[in-house]
Amino acid sequence: MSSKPKKVAIIGSVGIPAKYGGFETLAEYLSIHLSSKVDLTVYCSSKAYPEKLKTYNNTRLRYIPLNANGAQSIPYDILSIIHAAFYAKTLLILGVSGCLILPFVKLFTPRKIMVNIDGLEWKRNKWGKFTKKFLKLSEKMAVRYADVVIADNLEIQRHVKNAYGKDAVLIPYGGDHTSIEKITPETLKLYPFLNENYAFKVCRIEPENNIEMILEAFSENADLALVIIGNWNNSTFGKEMRSKYGNHNHIHLLDPIYDQHILNEIRCACTVYVHGHSAGGTNPSLVEAMSLGLPIFSYAVNYNKETTNNQAFYFETNSELQALILSVKNINSKLCGKKMKIIANERYVWLKIADQYFELIK
Repeated sequence: MSSKPKKVAIIGSVGIPAKYGGFETLAEYLSIHLSSKVDLTVYCSSKAYPEKLKTYNNTRLRYIPLNANGAQSIPYDILSIIHAAFYAKTLLILGVSGCLILPFVKLFTPRKIMVNIDGLEWKRNKWGKFTKKFLKLSEKMAVRYADVVIADNLEIQRHVKNAYGKDAVLIPYGGDHTSIEKITPETLKLYPFLNENYAFKVCRIEPENNIEMILEAFSENADLALVIIGNWNNSTFGKEMRSKYGNHNHIHLLDPIYDQHILNEIRCACTVYVHGHSAGGTNPSLVEAMSLGLPIFSYAVNYNKETTNNQAFYFETNSELQALILSVKNINSKLCGKKMKIIANERYVWLKIADQYFELIK
């Protein structure tokens, strides 16, 4: 590994092998496509990886004894940045949690700093006033002191330009790691409702993902079943939603499914994918659904419209979503799915995305 031309550290994800979310999947596919070109290290949370692999995908793994999410994400990122600054020529930082330390890094080292600022974290409803202020300051430090700012969505790119007067490089997420899989008899036995027509959603169970609006709309329209996979037991909100809507016969609220094959089987067989996210940039679950050629009902925020190139079906209110549910038999869902697939094949391919990151590293 030491003979490789440049040492690069990826900081800010839970780690690889990917088993959590978008940044982890990004780190994994960068390791697949870039580890033959650079000397790559990925920082991982030791709490998420009890087995402590030393390498993966020809990539060195370093472990930090903190959680990568929640309040510990700040010291987790800061410790990773400090450690990497001693040896890596380029630091690719995913998210802004630890970016308050960047002025000191730039003062004492010549390291190249690349920051993918993710979505506008400080706008998320789940954060309190103090946390929002902290995240906004972290974003400001990230944009000011990074050599390269990366935005995963055109709306994020515009925000960086408008708020800070700085140009961000647009690089989205990939979705072509998903695969079309048919429902097996074993999966159907586990989930017999898959014989029905159903809408599908997979996400974190948070208010900003419009979970309550979606559940309310489907609870009033039993013609189309609804399947949502998410972390219902991780919050009071999730438990309340499951208690309130989980007793409807046509609404199926499932705990997280980590078997990618089963997840793909359930996802691929749906009538329509419902995307309710109202914050963030290019959302990984939406890109994955597009890569599978699924028709999309999407919340009509600009991020989602940009991701789907204004070619999906959109809703902003309960009544608008209900209207889409009622019209599902009459709309040309196959055409919508084909459009989503075409867009995904043009924009959201990991090899192309890794090449864009490599050009920035060079």
